[in-house]
Amino acid sequence: MLDLGVDAGRLTAALVDIESVSGNEAALADQVETALRGCPGLSVERDGNVVLARTDGGRTQRVVLAGHLDTVPIAGNVPSRVEGDLLHGCGATDMKSGLAVMLRVAHLVGTGELRPGVELTWVCYDCEEVEAARNGLGRLARDRPDVLAGDLAILLEPTDGGIEGGCQGTLRAVVRTRGVRAHSARSWLGENAIHAAAPILARLAEYRAREVDVEGLRYREGLNAVAISGGVAGNVIPDECTVTVNYRFAPDRSAEQAEQHVREVFVGFELDVTDLAPAARPGLDSLLPKAIVAAVGREPRAKLGWTDVARFGELGIPAVNFGPGDSNLAHKPEEHVSLAQVRSVEGALVRFLARD
Repeated sequence: MLDLGVDAGRLTAALVDIESVSGNEAALADQVETALRGCPGLSVERDGNVVLARTDGGRTQRVVLAGHLDTVPIAGNVPSRVEGDLLHGCGATDMKSGLAVMLRVAHLVGTGELRPGVELTWVCYDCEEVEAARNGLGRLARDRPDVLAGDLAILLEPTDGGIEGGCQGTLRAVVRTRGVRAHSARSWLGENAIHAAAPILARLAEYRAREVDVEGLRYREGLNAVAISGGVAGNVIPDECTVTVNYRFAPDRSAEQAEQHVREVFVGFELDVTDLAPAARPGLDSLLPKAIVAAVGREPRAKLGWTDVARFGELGIPAVNFGPGDSNLAHKPEEHVSLAQVRSVEGALVRFLARD
């Protein structure tokens, strides 16, 4: 059983050793639920494989601590192992070290070692690493937004121990060309759809992505081809070709504006948007976000990527990314986290929550 009384590094190792690939989080959710029910002063609820806990002491502000239980498929990196200051294992960075920090805070609140100046909500959710339709936090945002209500949300995704504000939006679209099928020995009788895709690739090669400041943080956009498909057989002129593009856009653009921009880039081509998730603004200009930035003691950075802070943004809740681990190591067989950094993140979070 999970022992929340151990230090955050040992707790991270215990969490890594409980396999929880997306869709198989039940065993870990069981243990997290049991551990949280053992913390005095918390009300705990299970919703599928989402575990929720909260304090209700009458304080005027509430902070939500959120993190996902699941990992990508294991790559020979479970169980965990320690080499010096580094803990290796699947999910060590993304994001069982952040989950360990969340659970340590629950333990400290339960024992009275931490007397937070705000009410707290813990959201430990499933299926973050797979398609958005399965995401447990997304399901709560759609069906039970009241349980996510708060004045600030902290998503303990890996940020190398610093604050990352907001996140980029992401759009995927399929740009399609059509031709006329014919025998390749008599190609003049057809129209080659793959050849017709050359202007699409030329526009991408010539595209200059924006770099834009949003609320003092600098976001760098990107528009890239991520897949191309076409061809029927080795002796057939293809009658269709598709180029899948991915646009990562800054939070000064809405989802609708992002789609409009991509359609303008590929004007004249058939285009279908297949996935679109909005960006989130940094929201660091109010008191609670400023307080956590001060507790961390480092200048915040823009989040270059999409995270679930966007779900809180859509609910009107300011949210930041803050957790241990280098996101560049996420999903790799050699994934690891610095144990010193795990302890540092816990310390900064406790300092922030202990303020009056």
